[in-house]
Amino acid sequence: MKNINKLMKQAQQMQSKILKLQEEMGEHREEATAGGGVVTAGATGKGELVDLKIAPEVANPEDVEMLEDLVLAAANEALRKAREAMEAEMKKATGGMGIPGLT
Repeated sequence: MKNINKLMKQAQQMQSKILKLQEEMGEHREEATAGGGVVTAGATGKGELVDLKIAPEVANPEDVEMLEDLVLAAANEALRKAREAMEAEMKKATGGMGIPGLT
């Protein structure tokens, strides 16, 4: 019974740690660029796109497709970086245990 209580306490501590980490990662920002820096996107550890900058010189009405591609590339890279940062922090918090649904 003593081992069960110890295990329950450890699980509660881990849960507390995870909740705090998720909150902190909501503030964590990752940034990525595309097109040599003409498009920049920023995302949080929660996977939210929060910032997008486009250099005026790429806003060519005759080539909207290129701009769309650059925006998608930068946004996807920023989201990928944010997801990887969140996964790395979760791995640290859980001691490397693969707990489904945490990221």
